[in-house]
Amino acid sequence: MKPLEKIMAAAKRLNKKIALPEVDDPRILEAACKAVERGLARIALVGNGETISARCAQLGLTLPASIETEDPQNSPLLSELVALYFKLRKHKGITEEDAARIAREPHVFAALMVKAGHADGTVGGAHHSTADMVRTAIQVIGPAPGTRLVSSFFLMLMEAEHHPKKGAFIFCDPALVIDPNPGELSKIAIAAAHSFDVLTGETPKIAMLSFATRGSASHPSVDKVEAAVKLVKLNRPDLLVDGPMQFDAAFVPEIARAKGAGEPLGGEANIFIFPNLEAGNIGYKIAERIGCATAVGPVLQGLAKPANDLSRGCSAEDVLDMIAVTACQVDAHL
Repeated sequence: MKPLEKIMAAAKRLNKKIALPEVDDPRILEAACKAVERGLARIALVGNGETISARCAQLGLTLPASIETEDPQNSPLLSELVALYFKLRKHKGITEEDAARIAREPHVFAALMVKAGHADGTVGGAHHSTADMVRTAIQVIGPAPGTRLVSSFFLMLMEAEHHPKKGAFIFCDPALVIDPNPGELSKIAIAAAHSFDVLTGETPKIAMLSFATRGSASHPSVDKVEAAVKLVKLNRPDLLVDGPMQFDAAFVPEIARAKGAGEPLGGEANIFIFPNLEAGNIGYKIAERIGCATAVGPVLQGLAKPANDLSRGCSAEDVLDMIAVTACQVDAHL
């Protein structure tokens, strides 16, 4: 099975409930219908039921009867979720009146459903910015116990005939942590290893990337990556990790040997930790647009319960992929 097929199969077995706001978007509605039809997840649409039905009819979509709708304006859950939001945010000066207003915003309502246990995860971002989605996820759902760092990754799928290697790879962090220090970089790497294991079931092999391989150049940015590698090894000696290293030494066995990086990865890394967001964002877009890899994400890691972002240029199939990924994250968060 291809990596994405494995994720879809796992999502079917798990049968989790995913809350989707942004129900005025045809891509969201199409993905919701397909998710239920394919048995990938149970779906709760956050919006007015009559409006959703009318919009589906207009689009020629048949809304499965099993799809739930929760109208943030008059849902039976509203009083509970307003109270929950007030409890979570009153220390920031949020009043009860503020909470009653903010909790009715569909993406906030969806996150509150996850926090309260009325849904297992949420996916949004077709209209909202990454900043809005991530801020809400952190404020409402919160970081996982034992970590305060929420980061992101793209699951890069290389399945085309021209790809020299086939399979799933993780690129991170391309969307959240702008310039991580060594400690943050090590935490991103450890979280990525967990995410890779959850989504693929394969052994994580982590390359900490830089413009130099194993001391071939001296610079503070290289030193940062070297310090991060030491922290990963200290905190998780069970993980296969190496760096600082250039991408070619991490990806091509012959170059790894030539550059003295034959062990422990041997040019077979499947997780690539970029030294900062700038490099990660550029790197994944090059792989996607020139290399024609399929990029699924950005996927968030480090939250107590899953909430994931969408690109505003996403397709219905992209939404469907993210629903499946989110379902797989439910019982496996850090």
